[in-house]
Amino acid sequence: MTQVPAARFDRFRPMRWLVACFLVISALTRLALLVATGSGVPAAPGPWLYAFGVGLGYDLLAALYFAWPLVLLLWLLPAGWLLRRRGRLAVGGLCLLLLFVLLFVAVAEWTFWDEFQARFNFIAVDYLVYTTEVIGNIRQSYPVGLILSAVAALALGGFFATRRWRRVRRDEAGFAARTVVVACWLAASALGTWLVSGEMKDRSDNAYVNELAGNGIYQFFSAYRSASLDYARYYRTVPIDEAWAQVRAQVATPDATFFGPAGIARHIHNAAPEQRMNVVLISVESLSADFSGTYGRKDSLTPRLDALTRDSLLFADLWATGTRTVRGLEALSLSVPPTPGESIVRREHNEGLATLGEVFRGKDYHAMFLYGGYGAFDDMNRFFSHNGYDVHDRTDIPDQEIHHENVWGVADEDLYSMAMKHFDTDFKAGKPFFAHLMTTSNHRPYTFPAGRGPWPQGKRESAVAYTDWAIGDFLRRASSKPWYRNTLFVITADHCASSAGIAALPAFRYRIPLWIYAPGGQVAPGRVERRVSQIDIAPTVLGMLGMDYDSRFYGVDVFQQPSGRARAFIGTYQLLGYLRDDKLVQLSPHRKVDTLRPAYARDVAQPELAEDPALTLQAISAYQTATAAFADGSMTQAALEREARAAAATGAGSR
Repeated sequence: MTQVPAARFDRFRPMRWLVACFLVISALTRLALLVATGSGVPAAPGPWLYAFGVGLGYDLLAALYFAWPLVLLLWLLPAGWLLRRRGRLAVGGLCLLLLFVLLFVAVAEWTFWDEFQARFNFIAVDYLVYTTEVIGNIRQSYPVGLILSAVAALALGGFFATRRWRRVRRDEAGFAARTVVVACWLAASALGTWLVSGEMKDRSDNAYVNELAGNGIYQFFSAYRSASLDYARYYRTVPIDEAWAQVRAQVATPDATFFGPAGIARHIHNAAPEQRMNVVLISVESLSADFSGTYGRKDSLTPRLDALTRDSLLFADLWATGTRTVRGLEALSLSVPPTPGESIVRREHNEGLATLGEVFRGKDYHAMFLYGGYGAFDDMNRFFSHNGYDVHDRTDIPDQEIHHENVWGVADEDLYSMAMKHFDTDFKAGKPFFAHLMTTSNHRPYTFPAGRGPWPQGKRESAVAYTDWAIGDFLRRASSKPWYRNTLFVITADHCASSAGIAALPAFRYRIPLWIYAPGGQVAPGRVERRVSQIDIAPTVLGMLGMDYDSRFYGVDVFQQPSGRARAFIGTYQLLGYLRDDKLVQLSPHRKVDTLRPAYARDVAQPELAEDPALTLQAISAYQTATAAFADGSMTQAALEREARAAAATGAGSR
């Protein structure tokens, strides 16, 4: 009689085996990632105990979810099958498959951490949609065949080495008894889902420790659930009229006349005469400011851009809005803060917005977006083609004209060659052009045409050096064109090369470069030291051209911005930051607001400061109104034109 309970639960030995494997592999993965983090995590008991202690809780919960296929099989498999060959094969086959998946995920986590210094998050969720690019990137960056073979061998070895802990020797559990076990498993899974969230682990002041305390599988599905965030539901708000009044005060400049008593729709009037210059805006993939000698790097990776500095207007204190290409494209085209959740570039109902391209189209320019890859990725083609731009991507480049390509696109030099063909056509037609070029070469797998320099393939530093070479080569080739001296070249980045740090929103990871170069001398060289947000680039360029236009941009011409208002917006898909006066206001879900001392120069913690109510109000107002404007349609070009017509009809307008 004393052996009945043990015999009754002998059927579930494979479940115990799988949970034990899950916990061991998860702990070893956490240890490997912690070691890889190096000095980012202090060599002290506290952070290690937190990472492994809290991590064990997440591992147990993730194991509950992960084991469900085996739980169901053991529940439904008849007793007459379980102890026979076909039953053992079914259970053993599923156990082997799940063990292989666990080991494969551990390897995938290592490669993801190497790239993003984070467990699986919203980036992994986004990339799952674009399997062609992501799988191609993995194949070109890593020895996939060797890795899969090693994982399979390790799975087989572990499977056979632990077979005695998995083997079912007897089965005295009736269907009712094993249903109780499954019901308890279901209750534990449901309770964990209800009581636990992915953010509960974020109690340390070190973001690396918080990441390590999570579980990759759990974090992936947690990110999937929170990919779309309702601002009003998750973030602190203020009365919407008060929020609009705050934003209006921040975008009020001497050149602006508002269309009505509320909102930010306005007419920009430049006192200088309009210059019908061509504009080439190059947003370079992952070009951190600290790659450049101009921005302080001793062993500069960008000698050609450094040489361009003496003839350019350089912006020394520029901040990207986000950590992904779509955020940079959003900031440069829409001049809007990075609202929570997905970028507007990827959202539904994002057509007909008031973009930089629409401004140029209204001036009879040919507005283009040119991309070296396939623009279906991240929905870029659809976004730009429905928002005032003609789109040209990899499909427009004949194969025989390509010097090199990888899964992300053609080499930068081939993108520039395609662009110059369009520029030549527009010049012959007597039409000025505005072109936004998005490069791809500075992206893993970091490959480029051979013979361009002494740089080894597959290294980030090499890709940066090639990217710099390609820009220099583009300007050299362009200098022989008749449109060259009447063109304004705007060279910046979409975001930095890395986004992680000790802090959850590390300010130093958002600093990007900006050179504005006019070979015809229309813009005097110099250096702008004041803080500039990526969303200010569009209105600043329009101001340099002396253009009058209607605007609902959140960015401003920095040369018209009154003293004391310089600020920048930085964020992830969840954390929303507002940099001003050496303070960082950080908005996060659960209506939390923190005021921090930003780390501008290096990877250190960002200590908490006393809340500044005025800055908090400004931060909330910007993000709350931007979210509302997109949701209610007032961010569209049609809405802007309606407000302009109404103001003209009534003679309204105010500074």
